[in-house]
Amino acid sequence: QVQLVESGGGLVQAGGSLRLSCAASGLPFSDRAMGWFRQAPGKEREFVATIASAWIGAKTAYADSVKGRFTISRDNAKNTLYLQMNILKPEDTAVYYCAASGSIRGTMSSRDYTYWGQGTQVTVSS
Repeated sequence: QVQLVESGGGLVQAGGSLRLSCAASGLPFSDRAMGWFRQAPGKEREFVATIASAWIGAKTAYADSVKGRFTISRDNAKNTLYLQMNILKPEDTAVYYCAASGSIRGTMSSRDYTYWGQGTQVTVSS
């Protein structure tokens, strides 16, 4: 049974930082591209960042809104995905979801992701 469990969310002031983690089990973690998505109240789920399988160099990609502030990384030995979020803004407030792709290549489309975590709330106060 595949499980993705996010942690690390919370309340932070604008300009602050948070580090999200996603512990994966039940799937060949190192073989899969992984991604972070988020959903704010009243809005659709949106892409945040993705990282490809280490087999193809763990290439990363980011949404323009977070580029230069967020960093996605993975530790294949620990089956864990991370999202380091710096210079947080109130508009970053959302539930953040970890997702596992069905392939080794990371994409920006939620349709390419097979498994999803339950999400962790991030709230940025102004």
